[in-house]
Amino acid sequence: MKYRKLAQTGLKVSEISLGSWLTYGGYVERENAVQSIRRAYELGINFFDTANVYERGAAELVVGETLKEYPRESYVLATKVFWPMGDGPNDRGLSRKHVFEQLHASLKRLGTDYVDIYYCHRFDPETPVAETLRTIDDFVRQGKVLYVGVSEWTAAQMAQALGTADRYLLDRIVVNQPVYNMFNRYIEKEVIPFGTQNGIGQVVFSPLAQGLLTGKYQSASDIPADSRAGKLEGMRKAITEEKIAKVAKLTEIANELDITVGQLAIAWILRQPNVASALVGASRPGQVDENAGASGVALSADLIERIESILQ
Repeated sequence: MKYRKLAQTGLKVSEISLGSWLTYGGYVERENAVQSIRRAYELGINFFDTANVYERGAAELVVGETLKEYPRESYVLATKVFWPMGDGPNDRGLSRKHVFEQLHASLKRLGTDYVDIYYCHRFDPETPVAETLRTIDDFVRQGKVLYVGVSEWTAAQMAQALGTADRYLLDRIVVNQPVYNMFNRYIEKEVIPFGTQNGIGQVVFSPLAQGLLTGKYQSASDIPADSRAGKLEGMRKAITEEKIAKVAKLTEIANELDITVGQLAIAWILRQPNVASALVGASRPGQVDENAGASGVALSADLIERIESILQ
């Protein structure tokens, strides 16, 4: 496993990180979830990601209980806040009240005194950015949060946050977590250039387009009912015959390199120096092995050009 610095910080994270969205605490049987986390750690993955909203805290419980087996200083742990955790008017968003209450609830579920990265899971137009950043800055000063992050914020929103942090001498955001894969490249236009210029690294999720880039779907009209795409309408609609045909062509390139098409897709993401880590999900340990195999795979300029010709 290879490691990268998170933007301009001194923090080093594994090129492949393990997430828990749609999996741990819900979709995936608990023992498979535990074994996947253990396997990731054995392979040198030191970066584990979760969120309070994943299965309403159940994912944090699984991640926290499993990682207790290892020295706290040996891994990087991230969680998030924003989405509703109850039915009350203050049970959501980035207000001081909600962020304060949710961090402490997350720490309790995770069984730890601090998280390495605390993400604002989305931008909250109803709460002043200064209010949110002051709250998280308090946590940084208390040692409960080490680095400030955001997820799926635009370049303009991150610019607002940096300006606010500098104005009030608050801790700056250093990481953004956006979706990024061969079929969803919106961050290349503004987010990556902004991050490169302003010391904000990307930890990208859905690098395999929720399984499409593994090659497991052979037809858009024949999706297994027990797969995640089979259970989630949004994922199912995103799988088209055109994309499946492109995956078939990408598979030919992967075969030439003696790697899987999934490993090719992750290596393609890691060609971006502003990307610190590709966040993968796994429902069983074998998937962790395959995804981890993408670390260190180098793609030549000619190969990247061939891939671009397929993706156009």
